[in-house]
Parts: sequence; structure tokens; C-alpha cells
Amino acid sequence: MRSAEARDEALVTLYEADQRRQDPDTGDIGRRAADMVCGVWAEREALDAVIGETATGWRVERMPPIDRNVLRIALWELRHRPGTPVPVVISEAVRLAKTYSTARSGGFVNGVLARLAGERRPAEG
Repeated sequence: MRSAEARDEALVTLYEADQRRQDPDTGDIGRRAADMVCGVWAEREALDAVIGETATGWRVERMPPIDRNVLRIALWELRHRPGTPVPVVISEAVRLAKTYSTARSGGFVNGVLARLAGERRPAEG
């Protein structure tokens, strides 16, 4: 499975879990997506804290659920997938936001991730 497909599967799974407020069901998704979902879900409170500090004027719980989960996935990737270049993480997150949320979400996600990437991987930013 390609990384882009894994991100799509992970987003759908995390969105559903977030909406139901239940642990995600990874039984019907690929291994790469399942690893991403499990990692994001396990760290979501810590991820949300960082996202909340970075997204000026937005509380994470008030963000659209798709945007919130796109940002969680991207931040998790910045932390745990050093082999994935920052521009790829950001462009994939923007693609997910534009595909599954609104056109305005792409700009919001891009802005938050640009700040996060500069803090998390300054050599690449």
C-alpha cells in the first residue's frame, strides 16, 4: 500500500473513532495505516497539546474533526517518520484536508504544519 493510501485509510479510521469517542477499529485497514492509527491514537493527548499551542486562536476540540485528525497524523509523522521529508508530510496533509474537509482547511493545515515543522525538524524547515 502506498503511503498516500495509508494516510487516507488512517484519516477515515481516526475520524470515525474520534466521532464515536471509541478506540479505532484497525481490522479492515492495511498494516501501514494501522501502525499510523495506533500511534496517533496512543499519543493524541500529547499531539493535541502541541497542536493547540501552535494553532493560535483555535482550541483543538473546536477544530473541525477532519482538520484535527489531519494535523494529528502529520505531527505524528514529523515525530516518528524521520525518513519522510517535511514537504511530503505537509503536502499530504494539505491534500487530505482539501479532499475530506474544505478548501479553506488546506490553508489552515498548511499554516499550522509550517510552524510545527520548523519547531520539530528545523534543519529541514
